[in-house]
Amino acid sequence: MTGFFEAKWCLPMIDPNIRVSTGNSGLDLVLRGGLPTNRLFLVEGMPGSGKTTLALEFLLEGVQKGEPVLYITLSETSEELDVVARSHGWSLAGIDLFELASADEVLGVSRDQSILHSWEMELGGMIQLIREEVERVKPKRIVFDSLSEMRLLAQDPLRYRRQLLFLKQFFSGLDTTVLLVDDMTGSIGGRDNHLHSLCHGVITLERLTLDFGAARRRMQVQKMRGVDFVAGYHDMIIRKGGVDIFPRLIAANHHTPFIGDSVPSGIGELDAMLNGGPARGTSTLITGPAGSGKTTLALQYLAAACRRDEKVVIYEFDERIGTLISRATAFGIDLEGMISCGSLAIRQIDPAEISPGQFAAMVRAEIEENDVRVVLIDSLSGYLSAMPQEQQLILQLHELLSYLNQAGVVTLLINPQAGFFGTMQTGGLNVSYIADIVILLRFFESEGRIRKAISVVKNRSGQHEDTIRELRIDAQGIRVGAPLAEFRGVLTGTPEYVGAKGPLMEDRG
Repeated sequence: MTGFFEAKWCLPMIDPNIRVSTGNSGLDLVLRGGLPTNRLFLVEGMPGSGKTTLALEFLLEGVQKGEPVLYITLSETSEELDVVARSHGWSLAGIDLFELASADEVLGVSRDQSILHSWEMELGGMIQLIREEVERVKPKRIVFDSLSEMRLLAQDPLRYRRQLLFLKQFFSGLDTTVLLVDDMTGSIGGRDNHLHSLCHGVITLERLTLDFGAARRRMQVQKMRGVDFVAGYHDMIIRKGGVDIFPRLIAANHHTPFIGDSVPSGIGELDAMLNGGPARGTSTLITGPAGSGKTTLALQYLAAACRRDEKVVIYEFDERIGTLISRATAFGIDLEGMISCGSLAIRQIDPAEISPGQFAAMVRAEIEENDVRVVLIDSLSGYLSAMPQEQQLILQLHELLSYLNQAGVVTLLINPQAGFFGTMQTGGLNVSYIADIVILLRFFESEGRIRKAISVVKNRSGQHEDTIRELRIDAQGIRVGAPLAEFRGVLTGTPEYVGAKGPLMEDRG
């Protein structure tokens, strides 16, 4: 290795404020602008976590900017890389490739021989070839894929670490940004702490297999010297076209000034219960047993918003969109008309296929790109099915609601209760922690008929009635009656009537 680092010790002056884009907008947001230029970074993860795709995005970004780039592949052939690129609709044109197979030919190693033995292929010779290729291409970006092959060639851990140090010192004398790719197979799936300390920054990709549904992927920046980044895990997916990384939502970073006026439903008695309606920048939880009218009540607020020319969106976890439209039409709410005029969007969500981070990114896009003012999530039980770690999901939901509140959005949450009568439970959710307003719907029996009652349990944004009123839903819409002052025990489901005859609402017509 004599002369390997000749004229390489004069390090270029590096401005830590100068960043190079990774080619992935989500990762650039996590890094608050991109990678510091002319440094050595590690991208690690088990096979299938998306390392190669992310590395190709990094190089293709350089190609688009007219930079010379180099992909040093020790584990995959050019044909395999081309298959990966074509699967995303990319071309490898403009990327210089250095393959292990070409090193075999130059060093006189037969392809029939095993490359697992250091005496069959001199590691130092391969490093020398890499050096010559780098000096020929003079790349601004380099991907070294992967370090596991170097471990196999070196065999001895000390020799492997020495070669890594050689590589770092060699690349440090060049005007280039380097990504080292490691599949974490050399330490029985564990992290290489020596490699971590050697690199300027470490990005870890993970692939998680749940008991049901699609595999989940996430990433985190383990370290990044001298750089402020968004710490913690960030959900990600691999799709045709590359890797989508969804930066963890931090509500405090997205405050938007707004006027906190009340948002009416158009039903006088209902608005009176909430002192005019929910205030902008609040979340309202509508809870009650199945069939009590939770979704229909929420749609009343959405229809009123559309009449005010405000944009609204429904995230439907439980019910098919067609069923929702048909049911709303039966109660006099024309969802199809709202969709056709551009005021309403309905998003069907499959909780088995979407991660909470991806869902939060969808909501952010609606707010920031489409100026949505009212959001309905139907229902929380479907949302909770999106991730088995419930406590973490509740925290993410709280952060999402905080973001919506900071943006001045009215959020409606549907939460079904278990059972029909005699329970005040809200499905295990801490409603005081989740929502600003809680509307409770109940069934009760009177004169041999099942009737509905509505009450406001709390309202952080202002005054509210503490009365219990009758709720009727029929083909002509929603009606809210007078307070059930002549009944006792309505919330138990089996009230006792203590007043005069005929206190309840009758059918229209």
